[in-house]
Amino acid sequence: MIRFNLILMFAALMIYAACSTLTLQPADFSWPIESVLPVDDNGNVSEEKYSLEFNTRNMFFEEFQDSTAFIGKEIRLIRDNKGFYYITAQNFKNVYVFKPEDGTLVLNNMVPISETGIKNPAFNQRKDHIELIDGDTKLSLTHEGIEGG
Repeated sequence: MIRFNLILMFAALMIYAACSTLTLQPADFSWPIESVLPVDDNGNVSEEKYSLEFNTRNMFFEEFQDSTAFIGKEIRLIRDNKGFYYITAQNFKNVYVFKPEDGTLVLNNMVPISETGIKNPAFNQRKDHIELIDGDTKLSLTHEGIEGG
Protein backbone atom coordinates (compact mmCIF):
# COMPACT_ATOMS: atom_id res chain seq x y z
CA MET A 1 0.00 0.00 0.00
CA ILE A 2 2.81 2.43 0.87
CA ARG A 3 4.56 1.50 -2.35
CA PHE A 4 1.37 2.18 -4.32
CA ASN A 5 1.02 5.62 -2.65
CA LEU A 6 4.63 6.48 -3.47
CA ILE A 7 4.11 5.49 -7.11
CA LEU A 8 0.91 7.54 -7.23
CA MET A 9 2.67 10.59 -5.72
CA PHE A 10 5.58 10.22 -8.15
CA ALA A 11 3.18 9.98 -11.12
CA ALA A 12 1.30 13.10 -9.94
CA LEU A 13 4.58 14.98 -9.58
CA MET A 14 5.63 13.99 -13.10
CA ILE A 15 2.28 15.09 -14.55
CA TYR A 16 2.51 18.43 -12.72
CA ALA A 17 6.05 19.02 -14.00
CA ALA A 18 5.01 18.19 -17.57
CA CYS A 19 2.07 20.61 -17.43
CA SER A 20 3.89 23.59 -15.97
CA THR A 21 5.00 26.31 -18.38
CA LEU A 22 8.50 27.70 -18.38
CA THR A 23 8.22 31.43 -17.72
CA LEU A 24 11.01 33.95 -18.16
CA GLN A 25 10.18 37.15 -16.36
CA PRO A 26 10.26 40.03 -16.17
CA ALA A 27 10.27 40.64 -19.92
CA ASP A 28 10.18 44.01 -21.68
CA PHE A 29 9.23 44.01 -25.37
CA SER A 30 9.40 47.76 -25.94
CA TRP A 31 11.31 49.49 -28.70
CA PRO A 32 13.19 52.61 -27.60
CA ILE A 33 12.09 54.71 -30.59
CA GLU A 34 9.50 54.49 -33.33
CA SER A 35 10.23 53.10 -36.76
CA VAL A 36 9.16 55.05 -39.83
CA LEU A 37 8.64 52.49 -42.58
CA PRO A 38 7.89 53.09 -46.26
CA VAL A 39 5.11 50.96 -47.71
CA ASP A 40 6.18 49.16 -50.90
CA ASP A 41 4.08 48.75 -54.06
CA ASN A 42 2.55 45.54 -52.67
CA GLY A 43 1.53 47.12 -49.36
CA ASN A 44 4.36 45.52 -47.37
CA VAL A 45 6.59 47.09 -44.76
CA SER A 46 9.79 45.59 -43.41
CA GLU A 47 11.82 46.44 -40.32
CA GLU A 48 15.14 44.62 -40.55
CA LYS A 49 16.39 45.81 -37.15
CA TYR A 50 13.56 43.95 -35.37
CA SER A 51 13.03 41.22 -38.03
CA LEU A 52 9.46 42.26 -38.71
CA GLU A 53 7.52 42.24 -41.96
CA PHE A 54 3.78 42.51 -42.63
CA ASN A 55 1.29 43.75 -45.20
CA THR A 56 -0.62 47.00 -44.57
CA ARG A 57 -3.28 46.82 -47.31
CA ASN A 58 -6.15 45.84 -45.00
CA MET A 59 -5.27 48.55 -42.48
CA PHE A 60 -5.15 51.27 -45.14
CA PHE A 61 -8.43 49.99 -46.58
CA GLU A 62 -10.00 50.06 -43.09
CA GLU A 63 -8.84 53.63 -42.65
CA PHE A 64 -9.64 55.10 -46.09
CA GLN A 65 -11.99 52.58 -47.78
CA ASP A 66 -9.58 52.66 -50.73
CA SER A 67 -7.66 49.55 -51.82
CA THR A 68 -4.77 51.65 -53.20
CA ALA A 69 -4.43 54.11 -50.31
CA PHE A 70 -1.12 52.53 -49.19
CA ILE A 71 0.75 53.49 -52.37
CA GLY A 72 3.57 55.95 -51.68
CA LYS A 73 2.83 56.10 -47.94
CA GLU A 74 4.82 55.36 -44.81
CA ILE A 75 3.68 54.18 -41.42
CA ARG A 76 4.78 54.99 -37.87
CA LEU A 77 5.33 51.91 -35.73
CA ILE A 78 6.38 51.30 -32.13
CA ARG A 79 6.09 48.40 -29.68
CA ASP A 80 5.23 48.77 -25.99
CA ASN A 81 6.67 46.85 -23.06
CA LYS A 82 3.79 44.31 -23.16
CA GLY A 83 4.43 43.44 -26.80
CA PHE A 84 1.63 45.42 -28.46
CA TYR A 85 2.39 47.16 -31.77
CA TYR A 86 1.05 50.70 -32.30
CA ILE A 87 0.66 51.79 -35.92
CA THR A 88 -0.53 55.00 -37.51
CA ALA A 89 0.25 57.18 -40.50
CA GLN A 90 -0.25 60.71 -41.73
CA ASN A 91 -3.96 61.47 -42.25
CA PHE A 92 -5.07 58.40 -40.27
CA LYS A 93 -7.94 59.09 -37.87
CA ASN A 94 -6.91 56.18 -35.64
CA VAL A 95 -4.01 54.42 -34.01
CA TYR A 96 -4.17 50.66 -34.59
CA VAL A 97 -2.97 48.43 -31.74
CA PHE A 98 -1.99 44.90 -32.74
CA LYS A 99 -0.92 41.84 -30.78
CA PRO A 100 1.26 39.15 -32.41
CA GLU A 101 -0.47 35.78 -32.60
CA ASP A 102 0.53 32.65 -34.55
CA GLY A 103 2.50 34.43 -37.26
CA THR A 104 -0.01 37.28 -37.68
CA LEU A 105 -0.76 40.66 -36.20
CA VAL A 106 -4.28 40.64 -34.77
CA LEU A 107 -6.12 43.91 -34.12
CA ASN A 108 -6.46 44.41 -30.39
CA ASN A 109 -7.85 47.96 -30.44
CA MET A 110 -8.48 50.81 -32.85
CA VAL A 111 -8.02 54.07 -30.92
CA PRO A 112 -9.84 57.08 -32.44
CA ILE A 113 -7.56 60.13 -32.42
CA SER A 114 -8.83 62.80 -34.83
CA GLU A 115 -11.89 63.19 -37.06
CA THR A 116 -9.81 65.24 -39.51
CA GLY A 117 -6.78 62.94 -39.50
CA ILE A 118 -3.42 63.05 -37.78
CA LYS A 119 -1.21 65.59 -39.56
CA ASN A 120 2.33 64.76 -38.43
CA PRO A 121 2.33 61.76 -36.06
CA ALA A 122 5.27 60.67 -33.94
CA PHE A 123 5.49 57.99 -31.24
CA ASN A 124 7.66 58.04 -28.12
CA GLN A 125 8.28 55.18 -25.72
CA ARG A 126 7.46 55.93 -22.11
CA LYS A 127 7.77 53.60 -19.14
CA ASP A 128 4.12 52.62 -18.88
CA HIS A 129 2.59 53.99 -22.10
CA ILE A 130 3.20 55.12 -25.66
CA GLU A 131 3.15 58.85 -26.30
CA LEU A 132 1.58 60.04 -29.55
CA ILE A 133 2.56 63.54 -30.63
CA ASP A 134 0.80 65.47 -33.38
CA GLY A 135 1.82 69.12 -33.42
CA ASP A 136 0.98 70.56 -29.99
CA THR A 137 -1.16 67.56 -29.04
CA LYS A 138 0.32 64.83 -26.84
CA LEU A 139 -1.67 61.74 -25.93
CA SER A 140 -0.76 58.84 -23.66
CA LEU A 141 -1.79 55.51 -25.20
CA THR A 142 -2.04 51.99 -23.85
CA HIS A 143 -3.31 48.92 -25.65
CA GLU A 144 -6.71 49.70 -24.10
CA GLY A 145 -6.93 53.25 -25.52
CA ILE A 146 -6.15 56.82 -24.50
CA GLU A 147 -4.93 56.95 -20.92
CA GLY A 148 -7.15 59.18 -18.82
CA GLY A 149 -9.58 59.62 -21.71
